[in-house]
Amino acid sequence: MKPINLAEKLTLFDSHWDPKVVATYNGNDVMVVKFEGEFPFHKHDDTDDFFLVISGQVTIDYDDADSVIFGPGELVIVPKGQIHRPRANAEAQVLLIEPSGEPNTGDSGVTPAAKDRI
Repeated sequence: MKPINLAEKLTLFDSHWDPKVVATYNGNDVMVVKFEGEFPFHKHDDTDDFFLVISGQVTIDYDDADSVIFGPGELVIVPKGQIHRPRANAEAQVLLIEPSGEPNTGDSGVTPAAKDRI
């Protein structure tokens, strides 16, 4: 029941595409992550994907729709089953919300991040 300082949490790691859990609520992990470069195309069959940009700019590419570009204070929710790929030309800081245990890599075949708690 104490505030969580996201800016402070983001100073605790330098890795990219490596979400860190900062809180849990109703079976969901609230995570901060740094994006740079591009993530593989993937989908999540059973859950939507929530992205809120804290700093920087993120692009979400879709396999069957136009890409979406969004920045600080903006969020995008990718519906479950939608093939997508997040990317960032320069480092972006992002807040993610996913069900606890959901692999961040979806069905891409890439080894999922450990999602350490910080």
